[in-house]
Amino acid sequence: MKRVFCSIFGHHFSVSKRITLHIKEYKCIHCGKEVTTNESGSLSNLTPELQDINKTLHALFKKRHRAA
Repeated sequence: MKRVFCSIFGHHFSVSKRITLHIKEYKCIHCGKEVTTNESGSLSNLTPELQDINKTLHALFKKRHRAA
């Protein structure tokens, strides 16, 4: 039923994880679809490859800003 709501009205994304200051992961509060911002700033589906990239990027971001 929740997928029907999203197909009619569209997804309602909320931030689920902040990777860096400008890259975030989002999750639909109705159906659970996960997306992330890509290199151009638009939303793209969160694939396992993008999850791994985001995890590595988040670790590098934390390490850099912890030392500064």
